[in-house]
Amino acid sequence: MALSSPGIGSGLDVNGLVGQLMAVERRPLNALDTKEAQYQTQLTAYGSLKGALSSFQSAVTALSNPDKFSAVNANITDPKVATVTASSAATAGSYAIEVQSLAQAHKLKSAAFAATSSNIGTGTLTLQFGSYIDGTFTLNPDKAAQTITIDSNKSTLAGVRDAINSANAGVSASIINDGNGSRLVITAKDSGVANALKITVTDDDLNASDNAGLSRLAYDASIGGTMNLSQTVAAQNASLVIDGISISKASNTISDAIQGVSLNLLESSTPGTTTLTVSRDTAGVQATVQSFVKAFNDLNKIITDLSKYDAATKKSSILTGDATVRSIQAQIRGVFNTRLPIAGGGLSTLADIGLTFQKDGTLKLDSGKLSAVLSDPEKNVATLFAMTGSTTDGLVSYLSSTPDTKDGTFLLNISKLATQGRAVGSAAALLTIGAGTNDALSLSVNGVPVSVTLAAGTYSASTLATEIQSKVNGDRALSAAGIGVTVTQNAGVISITSNRYGSNSTVTITGGSAKPGLFGTPVETTGADVAGSINGIAAVGTGQTLAGAGDAGGLILSVTGSVIGFRGAIHYARGYAYQLDKLVGKILDNNGLLDSRVDGINNSVKDIGTKRDVLARRLTEVEKRYRTQYGALDTMIASMSRTSAFLQQQLANLPKAGQ
Repeated sequence: MALSSPGIGSGLDVNGLVGQLMAVERRPLNALDTKEAQYQTQLTAYGSLKGALSSFQSAVTALSNPDKFSAVNANITDPKVATVTASSAATAGSYAIEVQSLAQAHKLKSAAFAATSSNIGTGTLTLQFGSYIDGTFTLNPDKAAQTITIDSNKSTLAGVRDAINSANAGVSASIINDGNGSRLVITAKDSGVANALKITVTDDDLNASDNAGLSRLAYDASIGGTMNLSQTVAAQNASLVIDGISISKASNTISDAIQGVSLNLLESSTPGTTTLTVSRDTAGVQATVQSFVKAFNDLNKIITDLSKYDAATKKSSILTGDATVRSIQAQIRGVFNTRLPIAGGGLSTLADIGLTFQKDGTLKLDSGKLSAVLSDPEKNVATLFAMTGSTTDGLVSYLSSTPDTKDGTFLLNISKLATQGRAVGSAAALLTIGAGTNDALSLSVNGVPVSVTLAAGTYSASTLATEIQSKVNGDRALSAAGIGVTVTQNAGVISITSNRYGSNSTVTITGGSAKPGLFGTPVETTGADVAGSINGIAAVGTGQTLAGAGDAGGLILSVTGSVIGFRGAIHYARGYAYQLDKLVGKILDNNGLLDSRVDGINNSVKDIGTKRDVLARRLTEVEKRYRTQYGALDTMIASMSRTSAFLQQQLANLPKAGQ
């Protein structure tokens, strides 16, 4: 195939001509490239905006917690006596504290054994918790008895220790060698007078009171009891005096003496007192509010930089006039411009605490005004920022709400209080329990079946009630379900009450040899749910909780106490930080405003790519056509040039006139 080069024959610059024509043809393609570059720049800008909004949301999410604004400081003069912490429920003030003694857990030791492998014996150990007063052991009704089986595989000193520890029975066991031999040491996990130990043994050698076999681990400090273990540490309550008031507690960690304050006692301060001071953490609140200001101003700067127009240079920013940016900015400012309902905090605008907008759109904090608000006990800054609910009745508690709950004040009326399921005996209980004759009791609590065996003996009505409660609450199925009972007596008549409230709360005595003597024909009552209305609209009760409807939809309250009728007001408001958190979350959502805009731009970029491909194919065809046309012109001109040259040659060879 012959080689050819356009324009050689004709002298035409075919490549140049086609190139210039194609440059004109490519102008739409260049315009698409320019448009795509603009879109990519916008995508980068939206990425920056999205990052700024995410940072802002992180800041306002933290501020949505009301505890951020109600923190308190607690300090004690002598930190060797106790450590202290305080919650937002604590009241500012000072307290004189004298720690007289620390709480102790009951600790027992065995006689010395030759080695940890020494055989102890087999049988069962029954651990009970209670108090020894004047030679009498009184069961702790809140502590269930625990029985541990010691078989031949666990009959050594070490085996008994391991069996006790694996039983999770409220005690721990260890072995200490004091030089005279190895001793088993049993320690109650909980301190306090009411958590002293009584250990009853069923010895397989058929003698549970001698000092042989498993009986060597028996301990009962009541009059006439068997004490084959010896006490090394007595069960003791913590004893202290707060502002002249004597207090006795089972634990060295005390959280119910001063409201909102937790004390961890370390040592006695006797004689003398130390001072506990509780104060509001105003510096922390100032810092919290200032962090909110900074978070907003950082976001405002990003939005301004991306959308401003410089009148001096007459230059626009990347997103100047962008409808999405304007919408985001308007929605955020709309939250600030909305006056909040007063949720019991006495504040409804940012200006109330010294937060005002400047001409450039930034926020500025007047620290002096904020300090004045923080010093006012009738003001609560938390209600201005967080989602808060407060009640005027101390026995009504705000629990939760949903986005459907409207801001405002709701009035509560209670028509029926929640009650507990109960079974009450029909006559005074038989107080003598015999082993294998009338010691078995079966019942169902909240639908969970329970079968227990009562200890044989002669009881008073009170001690019998305590024995029943201890055994029932010790049932593993019941405790696993988080269910318990309270057993009481009135004139010898035994009552068992479920610890839960509502229509699912039941106690049914189902049988057992002890049923006739203890309960006769019991009267069994199912519990009832609380009932009432919120703002005149019937609410739904479940146990002691009440769920609102209408504007109060999603509002959940806990109602206790004994008063029927009007129970005060509930103040509910979603503060600025909470609203901004939800708003920004919606904007950043996968189907939110930003993603919709970014998806639109990405679709435009994709559309440009499609148009570019179509245009590129068209340009290929156009260039091919141009080259065909100019190639034909080149050939034609070349042919004409050859014809011209031939004619000139022929003409030149013609005879000249006159020759």
